[in-house]
Amino acid sequence: MKENGERLQETGGQVGLKIITQKTKEMRICVRQQESLELHGEAVERVSDHEFTYLGSIISETGGTDEDITARIRKAQSTFSMLMPVWKEKCIRLQMKLRILNTNVKSAHLYGLETWRSTKLLTKKLQTFINKCLRKILNIRWPEVISNEELWETTQQLRIEKSIMRRKWKWIGHTLRKPENNITRCVLEWNPQGSRRRGHPKKSWRRSVIAELAKNKITWIEAKRTASNRVRWRSMVDALCSPLGAKMA
Repeated sequence: MKENGERLQETGGQVGLKIITQKTKEMRICVRQQESLELHGEAVERVSDHEFTYLGSIISETGGTDEDITARIRKAQSTFSMLMPVWKEKCIRLQMKLRILNTNVKSAHLYGLETWRSTKLLTKKLQTFINKCLRKILNIRWPEVISNEELWETTQQLRIEKSIMRRKWKWIGHTLRKPENNITRCVLEWNPQGSRRRGHPKKSWRRSVIAELAKNKITWIEAKRTASNRVRWRSMVDALCSPLGAKMA
C-alpha cells in the first residue's frame, strides 16, 4: 500500500494532483499487520470505527456486506416514503407507478449488489422490503391475502434472488473480458494466501460464485473461456438464472 500510494502521488503530481494525507484514511480488513502506513513521512490515519461510507457503499472491518445491505434498505425506505403521494394518486396508472418504483426505489435498494455476499437471510430482508412496497402500491391491506408468487406475477417483478444473480453474472462477464492486468480483473481472480482461522469458513462472495457454477457443472476455467464470447455468455447467464439450471449450447 505504501508503494502504491507513493506511485499514485508521483503520477498525480505530473498533472498537478496531490494526495492530502490529512484527508486520507485507511481501513484494514481481517489482517494482523499493525505497522502504521506513511506517505512521504506523514502517517495516514487508520479508521478506528467499524465502518465508513465510500462512494455510497458501507465498507466494514469484517469484510462483509451486512452493514451495506442494511444501509441500502434504509435509503430505499426513505425514498419510498418521499414518493408516498405518487403511490396514493389514483390518476397514475399502475404501470407508471411500477416504473417509478424500479427507477427510484429499487435502484437505491440494490445499488452495488453485484459484489454483495448474498445469504438466505440477507436476500429475505431485501425481498421482504420490496414485497411491502408492492402491497402498498396495490393497496392490499389486511385481512386481504395474496401470495408472493401472485404479487410478483401481477406486478411483473423478478424475485430479488434472480435479480442479484443476473446482474452479478453480467458484471462478472464484463470484468473477465477486461485485460489481464486490469485491477478489477486482478481482484476478481485474486486468491489470498496464508492460513485462516479455525472453524467452518464463512460464505464469501467468491465461494457463492463457485458454488453456483458447480451446481450447474461448470468450472471457473470454463466460465472464463465462455466470457470471451458475449453471445455464449448471455446464454450461460440465462441458463444459470433459470430454474432448470444451465444448459449451454
